[in-house]
Amino acid sequence: MKQFRRVVTGFNKEGKSCIQWDSLIDPINLRPGFDNIPMWATRKLPAESTQDDPNTWDLGTSLAGGSVFRFGRYAPGNVPRWHATDSVDYAICLAGEMIMEMDEGSVHLKPGDVVIQRGTNHNWRNPGTEDCIMAFVLIATEGAKTTGWAEHNPNPGH
Repeated sequence: MKQFRRVVTGFNKEGKSCIQWDSLIDPINLRPGFDNIPMWATRKLPAESTQDDPNTWDLGTSLAGGSVFRFGRYAPGNVPRWHATDSVDYAICLAGEMIMEMDEGSVHLKPGDVVIQRGTNHNWRNPGTEDCIMAFVLIATEGAKTTGWAEHNPNPGH
């Protein structure tokens, strides 16, 4: 299982820039065929710098009033999870292939493709023969609620 390296900058006691953390992030398997790789989060917007490691927080899919940055690794034939978040999401396909399914229609994504996901019900499905790596930046919308991993919205169209 591939690990992902995260380098976080900060300030030393003299106020000079430094590397605060340089660590490998182990993927967290949340369901068959899907690993969450949390990178960073903020509890509020505009973002404030924190001395805490957000990977020690109880992070769901999205964070009310804040932002989340993560990678997702989807194995071929991953288990579906229809869901919507209270956020504007920037999703970038980095490797492999992905189908983003909507209540009406779908789109086939390849490396370099970007999706701007605006709180709609959707599902991610890997139709390929290799893992798909997606990068996600989720920014809470006004009045948003935190979305956990257990929430599941059935797709009425299927």
